[in-house]
Amino acid sequence: MMNNYDLILFFTIYSFLGWIIETIFASINEKKIINRGFLTGPFCPIYGFGAVLVIRCSEWTNTICTNYFMYLTISVLFSIFLVTILEYITGFFLEKIFNCKWWDYSDNMWNCNGYICIKYSLLWGILAFMLVHTIHPVISQVIFSIPTSIKTYMEIFILLYFIGDTAKSVISTLDLRKVIMNYSNFSVNKYCEKIIKYNRFFYAFPRLLILNSGIINRDVRRILNERFYKIKTELKNRFQNL
Repeated sequence: MMNNYDLILFFTIYSFLGWIIETIFASINEKKIINRGFLTGPFCPIYGFGAVLVIRCSEWTNTICTNYFMYLTISVLFSIFLVTILEYITGFFLEKIFNCKWWDYSDNMWNCNGYICIKYSLLWGILAFMLVHTIHPVISQVIFSIPTSIKTYMEIFILLYFIGDTAKSVISTLDLRKVIMNYSNFSVNKYCEKIIKYNRFFYAFPRLLILNSGIINRDVRRILNERFYKIKTELKNRFQNL
């Protein structure tokens, strides 16, 4: 059984694996490379938290269930419940902050306010099963083989990194929210500078592109598209002048 210190390493690994899954999925859907994630670094914390919850749930279920089939059933169902609740809470608070959904399952069957739906809840169940029975045992062997002294330094570094990246991302998000919600208080040039500065949020979560849609000189999608075409034109002119 893992201790509380190992949780930091597992959280980091599964956050990184989650980022890979999200980036591949988003890149395929958008047909271009998308750096998916709230943080600046290649991590999706919701996957890290979800994985740790699933692993803890599996350990707890294993202590009270002697029948393997019952253990497997309860473990998967409880994992689906925990991760789905985590996804709902995250989606709910992000919408409250920005007055816009960062993801929306409204077009999917049996969804709840667009934050969660049965399709992805079942997918979380499949991922939870694979995690507990295939992925985690392998990763655990690697983590447990690392000397405690080395893991201590790794965990301190990781904690400092996540504190810094989270603080930076939260500050950036709140600044972006202020710009979006109070756009009339900013000049057009300053507004565009801020949108371009925080463009990674819009590319990572395309639904945010609808913010201030239709408002003259404040339409996020139009501003980013104009910037893209400007860069494309500049590069084209440079190559032609070579």
